Amino acid sequence: KKTARFLVEGTPLRIEGGSYELAGQSRGDSHEKGVFRMKIAVTYENGHVFQHFGHTEQFKIYTVEDGKVVSSEVVGTNGQGHGALAGFLKERGIDTLICGGIGGGARNALSEAGVRLFPGAAGNADEQVDSFLKGQLAYDPDTTCNHHGEGHHGEGHQRGGHDHGEGHHGCGNHGCH
Repeated sequence: KKTARFLVEGTPLRIEGGSYELAGQSRGDSHEKGVFRMKIAVTYENGHVFQHFGHTEQFKIYTVEDGKVVSSEVVGTNGQGHGALAGFLKERGIDTLICGGIGGGARNALSEAGVRLFPGAAGNADEQVDSFLKGQLAYDPDTTCNHHGEGHHGEGHQRGGHDHGEGHHGCGNHGCH
């Protein structure tokens, strides 16, 4: 069941025990002269992790070298949404995404683009990136965002299989827009 979710939804797959080797990795991480570089994007609104990937109007993009943020910038999505956002991130060399809720289609598109996904995060964006770099990010790999109709009425985020939807635009404490 876990392998099927990994293949279909692009959820993280944890391999434990024994010896193994990952072959053919090309996630955008670059190594130059002993420097480990990565680019992290966070769905962004007013300094916080925006809770709906497909409707985010901005990402805060962090350039990381040797485990430390060396620069960051806020970039607008130019009205792109849902599946197009995966291409938007890939074009900018993003290899890691931290976000709130996210649907299955976007998960698949990000997986195909080689972007590692950390959904279900909340709070201050800078603090979430710092936590990620320390290996302490609080996120929920099972967070999804389901839509029931174009108006998003009754929209709900599911965390660990429990619906947290509200009967109006939004997802209660999860801030889905």
